[in-house]
Amino acid sequence: MPALDLVRAAAAGLALSWAAFAAQAADYPAPRAGDWTVRDFRFHTGDVLPELHLHYVTIGDPKGEPVVVLHGTTGSTASMLTAGFAGELFGPGQPLDASRYYIVIPDAIGHGKSSKPSDGLKTRFPKYNYDDMAEAQYRLLTEHLGLTHVRLIIGNSMGGMHTWILGVTHPGYADILVPMASQPSEMASRNWMLRRLLVESIRRDPTYAGGEYTRQPPSLRVANVFFALATSGGTLALQKQAPTGDRADQVVDARLGAPFNADANDYIYQWEASRGYDPSLGLETIRGTVLAINSADDERNPPETGIMERDIKRLKSGRLYLIPASPETSGHGTTAFARFYRQPLEDVLLTAPKLPM
Repeated sequence: MPALDLVRAAAAGLALSWAAFAAQAADYPAPRAGDWTVRDFRFHTGDVLPELHLHYVTIGDPKGEPVVVLHGTTGSTASMLTAGFAGELFGPGQPLDASRYYIVIPDAIGHGKSSKPSDGLKTRFPKYNYDDMAEAQYRLLTEHLGLTHVRLIIGNSMGGMHTWILGVTHPGYADILVPMASQPSEMASRNWMLRRLLVESIRRDPTYAGGEYTRQPPSLRVANVFFALATSGGTLALQKQAPTGDRADQVVDARLGAPFNADANDYIYQWEASRGYDPSLGLETIRGTVLAINSADDERNPPETGIMERDIKRLKSGRLYLIPASPETSGHGTTAFARFYRQPLEDVLLTAPKLPM
């Protein structure tokens, strides 16, 4: 069997094993889907969308303590219901036990089953940013679900940045903020440079046709694999996975051949939304307890810049938990696996005071 076929077969077997494990690990109530339409939603640009559709799922009894979970770029509610995250947190006796907590996971604007360019507007869809996305989530929680206060907001990557924004724009809304794989500083440096190049490589593809393509631009798949390998995965983990040139080629070939169903306009909007992200000016206003969780091998938020250590000191109550790098971590992707931080999360849930409402 050719090497690539071996890799694909192994990946298929792993996927089946992972699905089986996920089914076993999902020892919590079945998620319930919901939808809400915001009328005349105004974006930061001043553009107004007559109907903004927001999708979400909930887990547990609505009478439980509310917990909000926010997904990363290109993700959805489904990406937070994996064995590595939900299977480690939502079950009986686990930190976010769904018999005690009422867990809400929204699809952000432009993601999952919420409104997005590919619904029909294409590039006529309003340009949204992280502030718009976070505010839409806040309105969903307060206006639709009636949650005037929540115990915890936990978000991963883009969701971590949304967590920082919500902490600044609605300082007393959550007792605890757990932003992961993120930092509360301006989107800049290598993180933004590679996002910009990711978008440009698709937009400059002739088949993109200004967003009016008739088939998905070939550059979309290549750009996605390039960006993922450049900004996530972990140096030690990739060295372990691909210690030779042949193995490295096999990994690249397998990723290029993997199923990929993204829409180019959705994809560009999702990554460009981070332009202008910068909650740093309001950090002193955050009232809740902050547990920031990053990985020491995070390619997008490298700890050697000292940004997190500097900014965490500006909080009234905050600490940084830095997951040590190892061949078992996966760089920016590490925080998708809650086994690395279950204990500090449980500790902050037990000790953080409740804010007066």
